Amino acid sequence: MGFTPNSSGEGIILRPSLVPPPSNAHKYSRGHAMVWSGPVLHTGASRLSAQAALAVGAGLVTLIGERAALAEQAGHVTAIMLRETDMSFVSVDDRVTAFAIGPGAGTSAQQAVLEILRRNIPVVLDADALTAFEGDPSILCALTRPTDVMTPHIGEFRRLFPDIPTENRAEAACLAADRAQCVVLLKGSETWVAAPDGRVLVNRHASPWLATAGSGDILTGLICGLLAQGVTAFDAASIAAWLHGDIGVRGGPGLTADNMIGHIPLVLHGCLHDAVGHGSGSRT
Repeated sequence: MGFTPNSSGEGIILRPSLVPPPSNAHKYSRGHAMVWSGPVLHTGASRLSAQAALAVGAGLVTLIGERAALAEQAGHVTAIMLRETDMSFVSVDDRVTAFAIGPGAGTSAQQAVLEILRRNIPVVLDADALTAFEGDPSILCALTRPTDVMTPHIGEFRRLFPDIPTENRAEAACLAADRAQCVVLLKGSETWVAAPDGRVLVNRHASPWLATAGSGDILTGLICGLLAQGVTAFDAASIAAWLHGDIGVRGGPGLTADNMIGHIPLVLHGCLHDAVGHGSGSRT
């Protein structure tokens, strides 16, 4: 699939444009997303991310981690591959086109994050992959690159960047992106996306029904799935923010992370190149 980001002159993210894959496309040409599995009894968050990456168009998605965790994952997934690994990450080869780590990763995430950031792969960092560096974020920021995306909510942001004021969230996201030299997506009722080169956009197309456990894990998976398909980091974060918001708009009351996956095809269908209208505002 081909995604084109859209935004207004005021810097508001609009509905992206989507064209179908070419007729000769195959799963390998659509990218391989990989997601770090949480440990046993904590696998749900990473599973949500993997399912979202697959639904948004990545040709292959693999969950990797320890054997006990993957045995648990196997009882819940079918189209997603499973691969055992240790901290050597020998299973992460040049066919992997994006990697997500953090959802449900646990307190031991720091070593895994540092190892994967040394690979030449776009990485989405969320949740435990960020809070693991509370107290010494310079270790993380020394390795992140413009091809990577951080997705903190305001609490994670303050733990990672305690000296950056957050009264002005647009400015806060820009300062963090400059420091980390990667894309920063600061989640909230208004989601700000900032790049290290100074670009910044805001997504206001969202819904309060997104305030539910696991919602952020879906967003992480959407970004990873887009990165896997070759979308650049800033565009992937911006497009995913809008898609995620549209899931909330369409889902409405009773929306849970489990059923967000089923809304993704409907959201994508609304982005096809012949669709009309550009959603930009908050809706319930």
